[in-house]
Amino acid sequence: MEQRPPWILPVIILSQFAGTSLWFAGNAVIGDLQLEWGLSPASLSYITSSVQLGFIAGTLFFAFFLISDRFSPRLVFFICSMLGAAANLGVFLVSDGLTPLLIFRFLTGFFLAGIYPVGMKIAAGWYKHGLGAALGYLVGALVLGTAFPHLLKSFEHNYEWESVIISVSVISIIGGLFMLMFVPNGPYLSKGTKFNPRAIQIIFKSKALRQAAFGYFGHMWELYTVWTFVPLLLGYYAKGHSDAINVPLWSFWIIAAGGLGCALGGIISKRTGSKPVAFYQLLASGICCVLSPLIFAAPLELFLIFFLFWGVVIAGDSPQFSALVAMSAPKEYVGSALTIVTSIGFLITVFSIQFINSLVGVIDLKYLMLFLVPGPVFGLISLLNGNNQLRSN
Repeated sequence: MEQRPPWILPVIILSQFAGTSLWFAGNAVIGDLQLEWGLSPASLSYITSSVQLGFIAGTLFFAFFLISDRFSPRLVFFICSMLGAAANLGVFLVSDGLTPLLIFRFLTGFFLAGIYPVGMKIAAGWYKHGLGAALGYLVGALVLGTAFPHLLKSFEHNYEWESVIISVSVISIIGGLFMLMFVPNGPYLSKGTKFNPRAIQIIFKSKALRQAAFGYFGHMWELYTVWTFVPLLLGYYAKGHSDAINVPLWSFWIIAAGGLGCALGGIISKRTGSKPVAFYQLLASGICCVLSPLIFAAPLELFLIFFLFWGVVIAGDSPQFSALVAMSAPKEYVGSALTIVTSIGFLITVFSIQFINSLVGVIDLKYLMLFLVPGPVFGLISLLNGNNQLRSN
């Protein structure tokens, strides 16, 4: 039985949550910024895409230069938590228009590449067995962190947009300090092989890896776009039904529900393997896309339950897809495979977000999420085609 201090995983989860709270800080306050700075409605999609592009650039930079191998991962995590907090705070200190806002959100995404993936590497250094379940908790912490700024914004009488930005930066700093102070390098911490961009040709020769990656790509077409537009859809429902909805609060609960999906999925995967968990959560999420126009005619309680369920399943398959990619990749290219697949997945989110944003004002908002259906369908077909090649545990 592996021996580790009992506080290791809770501190890693807490620090991961704190650091990734930077992700949607701009989204939580964009409504205020649009009013105060005169930004267009399209700015919501632009700032989300800026963070995604920054994360892609950061992921490739950290992988190419082996940053978390050449330096202690916990030190990398701490420094990136500090720098990510500073970039986020830049929105409050010196930003006063769309261009500087996009630059600071890009930088925030760049430093998130030293928080989210590096946090998983730190956890892997402490787990030789049961890593899949641990990663389920860590991705769950990412989901909760992503949702957290919406929770802060829901306390509008106490938290104006400046307070939300400052609070999130302070929380990120605390998370970095906790990781540095209480989580030493684990006994299973390994060095990664040098990142090789040309490895993509070798990696995708594996049919099993292609199926896992394509399933993940279908999942990513949907995930961040739903998260981005949840506040808009909630506001649309409230306006059409004259119901009072605390949009930031329910945005928090809907996005945060994905943390439950990740944690439960990780536990179930220990018995069933990763593939069934990924398949059925992606299937359920795809069905939600198909049914989404109908739910806008439902009573408020049913509408909110539907979106909470969607929040659970839309994120719960994410760690399982990552596990499938890792298991299917050639051993010498696991790190490169995860980096390449993750980067492509986040690039897909940029196209998805911008595509859906282009439809706002063109079609009735209740039909927006129908255009995400091809993502889950593509992912499900990929998993089914890989039935004989893709390992499920």
